[in-house]
Amino acid sequence: MLSRRGFLVRAGWVVAGVPLLRYPLTQGGTPLRTPAPAECVEVHMRSDPDGSRVWFDPSGVLVRPGVMVRWTALEGVHTTTAYHPRNDRPLRLPVGADPWDSGFLVAGRGDASFEIRPSVKGVYDFFCRPHEAFGMVGRLVVWDGEGSLPAEPEYPYEAPSGALPAAARDAFPTVAAILRHGRIRGTV
Repeated sequence: MLSRRGFLVRAGWVVAGVPLLRYPLTQGGTPLRTPAPAECVEVHMRSDPDGSRVWFDPSGVLVRPGVMVRWTALEGVHTTTAYHPRNDRPLRLPVGADPWDSGFLVAGRGDASFEIRPSVKGVYDFFCRPHEAFGMVGRLVVWDGEGSLPAEPEYPYEAPSGALPAAARDAFPTVAAILRHGRIRGTV
């Protein structure tokens, strides 16, 4: 017969473990988010009043395949542009993914937004053309919660064709952080 104390100890372990059932565990035991169903994920293009600080918010986001991602310029003039040879940049998209370039988006105008629907699972890196050198970059992790986890990409930073500005290279949120939190707030 189970004592009252034994029952309470076991019940405590069960209750403590229930929140972890929402997340699959990695090999390291870190809880991961499964992308929530959403019709649209919003990414804002921001700057301070004098334009000396620029950022995407969020700068990293976990998205299900086929979900719309919409970038909107809230201040200033920005682009959202995929790292891809068609955009004169190194490939930093999954093989088979369609590259994009929004052109200039001006805050406060009717054409201040741009949308895509990424369908290929993997890591999508993007940047703002006029502000890449200042670290205005972002990352989408497209994953449905099934199959192998997206890995941290390895890019040839030292190769001439793969060189990125140091501020851009250092600003990407890690895939692990995006998988753990779902969204990484942009920084100012």
